[in-house]
Amino acid sequence: MNMLEQLTHRDRVFEFLAPQASPVDVRHGPILYLEDVNVSFDGFRAINNLNLTIDDGELRCIIGPNGAGKTTMMDIITGKTRPDSGSVWFGSRHNLLTKSEPDIASLGIGRKFQKPTVFEALTIFENLELAMAADKRVFPSLRARMTGEIRDRIEEVLTMIGLEELRHSPAGILAHGQKQWLEIGMLLMQRPRLLLVDEPVAGMTEQEMERTAELLTGLAGKQSVVVVEHDMGFVRSIARKVTVLHQGSVLAEGTMDQVSSDPKVIEVYLGEGA
Repeated sequence: MNMLEQLTHRDRVFEFLAPQASPVDVRHGPILYLEDVNVSFDGFRAINNLNLTIDDGELRCIIGPNGAGKTTMMDIITGKTRPDSGSVWFGSRHNLLTKSEPDIASLGIGRKFQKPTVFEALTIFENLELAMAADKRVFPSLRARMTGEIRDRIEEVLTMIGLEELRHSPAGILAHGQKQWLEIGMLLMQRPRLLLVDEPVAGMTEQEMERTAELLTGLAGKQSVVVVEHDMGFVRSIARKVTVLHQGSVLAEGTMDQVSSDPKVIEVYLGEGA
């Protein structure tokens, strides 16, 4: 794929950018609310009466065995999967089940997939510039004049993700962990209210994991952050509240110490040696 094709391809980076195009009313409740959500695939109940609330500015970790429904839950929140029944609200105004994927993204919900997706031939600065909160069609974005506000936002995000010294380097030279940070930065350019992050430390070195923990905990309070992760050491390093999913519903919820000592969680997920 040449550069022109790469830039015009509807890549999922652009599909899930999340500019704050509409205010989110959290005066009367949480920023995200799922109630009695059910989803079945070919007779298999992937989500089973799921109830979950996320507060504004909260950092929540979601854990659970493979097949627990974690990815399906995120697919429902972002509009990729429609549940058979239940309610999903973003603040008190936005019924997500009535909205398309682009509409949900435009409300301020950003999703970071496990595998980083960046434009490797472009510089880090250019990747962030393309992700700016403006007309998401690629060429109007490329023609847009670099305003002082946009430049300041790029500088702010570069500092947040720790790549300021590499701003003029092509993204293709980055290590795996750095590409993860860059994609998080591309989402942050949109100032999302809710950021969904799927297994951010898979394949990372210990040093990269520590830096990722600092990045995600630093975002809490500014954005609501939901982290799905299997690495229990990493979860313990960032967790304020942990939700354990099993067979499509909430098995346990609380601090990491509380859920890791729960006999039900030990039996189905953590194992006797936890």
